Amino acid sequence: MKAVICGAGISGLALAGRLERHGWDVVVLEKAPGPRSQGYMIDFFGPGYDAADAMGVLPRIRELGYRVREAAYFDETGRRRAGLDYRRFADALGGRLLSIMRPDLETALREHLSPAVDLRHGTGPASVDAHPDGVHLTLTDGTALNADLLVGADGVHSTVRRLVFGEEDRYLRHLGFHTAAFLFTDPELRARVRDRFALTDTTGRQMGFYSLRDGRTAAFAVHRTDSTGTDALPDDPRAALRRAYGTLGWWAPRALDRCPPGDEVYYDQVAQIEMDRWTHGRVTLVGDACGAVSLLAGQGASLGIAGAYLLAEELGRTPSLADALARYERTWRPVVTERQRVARTAARWFLPESAWRLRVRRLLLHASSLPGADRVLSTALVGKPTPLPTPR
Repeated sequence: MKAVICGAGISGLALAGRLERHGWDVVVLEKAPGPRSQGYMIDFFGPGYDAADAMGVLPRIRELGYRVREAAYFDETGRRRAGLDYRRFADALGGRLLSIMRPDLETALREHLSPAVDLRHGTGPASVDAHPDGVHLTLTDGTALNADLLVGADGVHSTVRRLVFGEEDRYLRHLGFHTAAFLFTDPELRARVRDRFALTDTTGRQMGFYSLRDGRTAAFAVHRTDSTGTDALPDDPRAALRRAYGTLGWWAPRALDRCPPGDEVYYDQVAQIEMDRWTHGRVTLVGDACGAVSLLAGQGASLGIAGAYLLAEELGRTPSLADALARYERTWRPVVTERQRVARTAARWFLPESAWRLRVRRLLLHASSLPGADRVLSTALVGKPTPLPTPR
């Protein structure tokens, strides 16, 4: 059996590695010319952590990961207003938590691939012809491929989804935020940040900073906006960041002064993908392409790996392709739907829109140091723990 996977991100790489181990012939297509260096720090826990363990890639992820001491919130004068002890958060998750840059997570998964996986950068699907016996793809580089299965693992703005299921606007649910991430060099700021997430304690917009082992500092930004759709994204992300955060105070002006050119800035809308079905014949979707939960859920990468793992296991164990795809969706869809709901609920606390919500968040964070409160807070932020489903 041959699978073509579009997207060499977290879900695509995880699926490719696992499918190849089940004996599939796997081709991975990635439209970018090479591995991506853009992205932000993520908290990695939950079912994806368990899937990475089962796949044997967790030790490498731990090597590339970071142990963060706390998330600390500062007002615009630099006064510390609240914080969350990451050790207590990790304890509430049974110690199965680490922080890692998204490109580093992709690196670990890419290194874990067998040489038998055909990974091609700089190309993707231009057209898809799906028929009962297989899928024919014409690629943007002029070549063609035939496969038994096509998987769209190409993110929120999935090309496979557009070609097979219809235009993006049918499935995109805007959550009212734009987000950005970039890397810069500032030894003094990096020394002050040390081993913590340092975040602005602000309403409507927020910047956060964390130190990287290569001597640079990473910046993360999110702000509320009424602008929606890909046509609302700026042509110059750096200029847009300076407009949105230039008066924020604290360390924001220093970071913005050192912001790299726009083509080195990750910038996108915060959105979810909601679909009635993930499979059409011999074409299916995985990860953000079918069930983006948004950064507000805090588990996008984890769900991306876990969903890919489950799909691969069903395809490897179930003789009927149609039955395998149906089981994958039937098992995984309720998990994604619940995480999307939690993310929408958590949005009001992730970035408060009013001063009173900001004060309530401070009180909740202060209360998290009380015995047992850490588990209550972790459940409120990310929902109830989700075990890695076992294929039947």
